Amino acid sequence: MGENKVTALDNISLSIGTHEFVSIVGPSGSGKSTLMNMLGCLDTPTSGTYKLDGKEVSKLKDDELAEIRNFKVGFIFQKFNLLQKLNALENVELPLIYQGLRPKEVRERAKKALADVGLDGRMDHRPNELSGGQQQRVAIARALVTNPPVLLADEPTGALDSKTGIEVMGILKDLHKKGNTIILITHDNSLAVQAKRLVRISDGQVVEDKET
Repeated sequence: MGENKVTALDNISLSIGTHEFVSIVGPSGSGKSTLMNMLGCLDTPTSGTYKLDGKEVSKLKDDELAEIRNFKVGFIFQKFNLLQKLNALENVELPLIYQGLRPKEVRERAKKALADVGLDGRMDHRPNELSGGQQQRVAIARALVTNPPVLLADEPTGALDSKTGIEVMGILKDLHKKGNTIILITHDNSLAVQAKRLVRISDGQVVEDKET
């Protein structure tokens, strides 16, 4: 920032195991968004190392990182990030199309993913025809459809009312029970404590790491 050097993450050492449900919590500017970008291979560290699913990924090229994101990480965003011109089924199919699967398999897996989040009756609806909670369910189905080892949820209830937010958190808890690794990024302590483990970030450092 001008002449001032800002260290977004300062000497962080963190390990997240398979099948864990971890929340990373901190206020705006704490470094949690930068950490999320690192964990999801959206960004790479300027120093140090990062291993995802046992593979060193911090020095990979952009196309290699894109492939890892498509196969290893499912993303759930606060603003859903659905394509408005596509219906729910087509939105969920996209990651599988990028993987080069056959059209029949793409369609079958996308339908199952939507059914798993309770939207088997809304597959032909576009995002603007769905409620906020339904749109987030589509986003969750899209994240799940590739069977990634890690689900990264960035403020997944931030754009929802409290009742719908509770429903979405319920889905994440159910996914964890089924064996998914869940990483929840949030500034909301009431959400963070619902994970099995809480990692608190402040000024680019881990200041707390505990079981909840």
